[in-house]
Amino acid sequence: MARIARYYREYGVRIVRGYMQYLWDDQGRRYLDCNTNHGVAFLGHANPYIAEAVRRQLEEVWAVPLNFSTPARERFISAFSRLLPSKFGVVFLQNTGTEAVETAIKMAKKITRRRTVVAFTNSFHGRTLGSLSITWNEAYRKAFEPLYPYVKFGKFNVAAEVEKLVDEDVCCVVVEPIQGEGGVNPATPDFLRALREVTAEKNALLIFDEIQTGFGRTGAVWAFQKYGVEPDLFTAGKALGGGLPIGVVIAREDYGDVFEPGEHGSTFAGNSVVMAAAAAASELLLKEDVPARAEAMGEELAKALAEHGSRIGLRVKGMGLMRGLELRVKADQFIQQLLSKGVLALTAGMNVLRFLPPYSITREDVELIRSAVSEVLRSPS
Repeated sequence: MARIARYYREYGVRIVRGYMQYLWDDQGRRYLDCNTNHGVAFLGHANPYIAEAVRRQLEEVWAVPLNFSTPARERFISAFSRLLPSKFGVVFLQNTGTEAVETAIKMAKKITRRRTVVAFTNSFHGRTLGSLSITWNEAYRKAFEPLYPYVKFGKFNVAAEVEKLVDEDVCCVVVEPIQGEGGVNPATPDFLRALREVTAEKNALLIFDEIQTGFGRTGAVWAFQKYGVEPDLFTAGKALGGGLPIGVVIAREDYGDVFEPGEHGSTFAGNSVVMAAAAAASELLLKEDVPARAEAMGEELAKALAEHGSRIGLRVKGMGLMRGLELRVKADQFIQQLLSKGVLALTAGMNVLRFLPPYSITREDVELIRSAVSEVLRSPS
């Protein structure tokens, strides 16, 4: 019998069911999910509103190429448009976050006719070759070099050096408003404002990678709205599909239809089942005021994480329900221990415990997180 290739750490748990913020294994044990498949299940597992939309679509049609219009795609665009700032009017449908980043880079190259991409220390933008080229961590990159050669890395959150990074050969600057994999590091307002000013001055595009931060998790629909700084393009994914695979690039209206037929494509992009899920997810975001709930429960979570009572804990970082607890030691040793106490979590960088729970978590759930974190940090392995 064939087996699945191993390139992920295995935790020895067989998950058989999920509902909203909880997962159950084959032994009947319940877990509070603060991993959410790296942020995908932000709207919860098997959310009834999304599940019903998917069930209806499964009885109609699944796979229709972008050459044809479909009701599911029309419903998605109608619902999603209500979540976009007024200047953004063009949506490029893809399947994953890394695909969306690749598409955004291609757009910037086509629009500017330049070649150099600027990214930043501790960035993470994906694992396909283009997005990997602008991902900072050498452990992800080294085995696959040489990558795209025209990349410059600047220092994240160092506004004073921004002007030196962007010259006449730069097509775009790609930045996460809050770095996820790199350590749950929020950008400073001064840094993002400096990027906006210099890219506008040099006619380069500013691209925000909102694949993890976007769609309500930080307490705003899009994290950049908290900063008052608008990009030219931004990417979204993960939570947008309600649990199904999706990636999108959203562009300002003036960039329009940049690709000619044949210059870009994606076999599964915009498939009707994913569109039904994403339309329902977009409706749900407004219907339940998900960003406001993420903001409120995010404050509760931050306070709880700060009460760890351990000498190895340093500080809590992040916004909304994207939170990290920075430690004085490596964080990965605590993931299995938290799992044993019924909490699924992630690491970020070397020394940050990352928590990406669904918007539906309760105060009781937050207390479980506080208790579990306190216990494992007081008795490190």
